[in-house]
Amino acid sequence: MKGPAYSAWQDWQVERGPAALVAAAVLAANPHNSQAWTFQVGDDAIDVFADLSRSTGALDPFHRELYVGLGCALENLLLAAYANGYAPTVTLLPAPGHAAHVALAPGPTERGPLYEAIPHRHTDRSAFAPGPLPAATLTEMAALAEPGTRLVWAADTAHVGRLMVDAARAVTRDEAQSRDSYRLFRSSRSDIRRHKDGLTLDVMGMPALTTAVAKLLPATSRSRADAFWVKNTETVQTRTAAAYGFVAVPDAGDDRARITGGRLLQRVHLWATANGLALGHMNQLTERADRERELGLEPVFTTATQQLVPDGWELLAAFRLGYPSGANGRRLSPRRPAAEVAQPVSG
Repeated sequence: MKGPAYSAWQDWQVERGPAALVAAAVLAANPHNSQAWTFQVGDDAIDVFADLSRSTGALDPFHRELYVGLGCALENLLLAAYANGYAPTVTLLPAPGHAAHVALAPGPTERGPLYEAIPHRHTDRSAFAPGPLPAATLTEMAALAEPGTRLVWAADTAHVGRLMVDAARAVTRDEAQSRDSYRLFRSSRSDIRRHKDGLTLDVMGMPALTTAVAKLLPATSRSRADAFWVKNTETVQTRTAAAYGFVAVPDAGDDRARITGGRLLQRVHLWATANGLALGHMNQLTERADRERELGLEPVFTTATQQLVPDGWELLAAFRLGYPSGANGRRLSPRRPAAEVAQPVSG
């Protein structure tokens, strides 16, 4: 996990001025590590744009996850703004595809634990260590929500675990969703160097020896990759989750709510990292719900997601939470550095 595809993690504080904010933004959580963002950087403002060419296709037919990822990037960007002595003012969705305009004025320097957690936050797909989470921890995390968002904890983790496994199976049985998931798997060093995105063997949560052996073998087929994901979901991820959390918003189809909810999702993950917890994003429920809507299928997962949050709210994104069991789950993912996703404002 060395070289240009990973340098963004080590060099994120090298940049100065507004470019430093983009260097933090590109380390945010995002769907399938697709990194569907671009930035325009000026002396006193940064604009965040959706890169629809990096959509995950049938996995995200209405760009729900894409805009959640933009919200995650915006949260990192704003934390970095405060840490670099800026007072940011955010305008959401000034135009279609233009996720946010962030005006930058001089301000006090504020570096808190969430900012410091940025380079240490990684999705953990490995087994979590046993142990219940204190109610006070869940309450404190729920308080991270701001107006228009809500963090909901699952009352029945066994039920949610079964739903997650069923949704994973449904994704793999959907030819288009399976294909679009597999195309973001980077199996070789050359692919990782070229793309600087996607999912790799290193981030699958396997033990170090298993990962090393897998790297020596030919690239796995799509069917075997699907089977591994379902098995890992059933025997590792859902079996060891201490809690499931849901980011809820009034309208999960509204891009503004998606960005705002994405900011909360990133804030929650950074808080978990800063407090020694492990978090894994679980997208399959909403991916199947959106696919049902797209194809007019029986609303199995649409109904299930509605039942997981209170009336008047809609489930936007889901994750599992617990205690880390070791280093296997927090390995680096490849990232395109700020210089590759940002351009100066022309004029």
